[in-house]
Amino acid sequence: MKVLLLVDLQNDFLPGGSFPIETGNEIFPAINKLLKYPFDIILATKDWHPPDHGSFAANHHKAVGEKIMLNGLEQILWPTHCVQNTHGSEFAPGWNTGQIDEVFFKGTDKLIDSYSAFYDNAMQKSTGLAAFLKKIKASEIYIAGLATDYCVKYSVLDALNLGFIVYVVTDACRGINLAPQDSQEALAEMQEEGAHLITSDEL
Repeated sequence: MKVLLLVDLQNDFLPGGSFPIETGNEIFPAINKLLKYPFDIILATKDWHPPDHGSFAANHHKAVGEKIMLNGLEQILWPTHCVQNTHGSEFAPGWNTGQIDEVFFKGTDKLIDSYSAFYDNAMQKSTGLAAFLKKIKASEIYIAGLATDYCVKYSVLDALNLGFIVYVVTDACRGINLAPQDSQEALAEMQEEGAHLITSDEL
């Protein structure tokens, strides 16, 4: 069972959104190529934050990029983004969302952030994705989306820890890059942990 997992392809993460990845739009040709391949199932995630989420800088009257302790974990403060039921939380245009078989929501608890598609950052609560994949007897997961250095990376690491064979489609990912090398370091870390780095053409 081969699974395509598309991470956080939402308006707020693209140019014009509240938390834009400048080159985010560049991934859609590769995303659309992936959607033509015969995966057994196509899944997607959404960041799905309540308005008072603890990761939002505005809720602490602090600057984006500052760090605080949130629920016992160090937390980078982000712009307000992907608030539940807002335009910013909707899937971005430019790809066929009708091909998605199931959507998994993360970041729903205001007291803790959730980068991974599988668990919150403390590994206390599950999104239900792991149980779903085991139920359908998934073996290989192909992961693409936003952002390489956070939600993609932690999703990949969790998938590896759960025993899945994981492929990262590099041309279908882009990073936030708080530091210029963050995405490259994230890809190197994923590869070191056992992920296979491929492009949409190689797939």
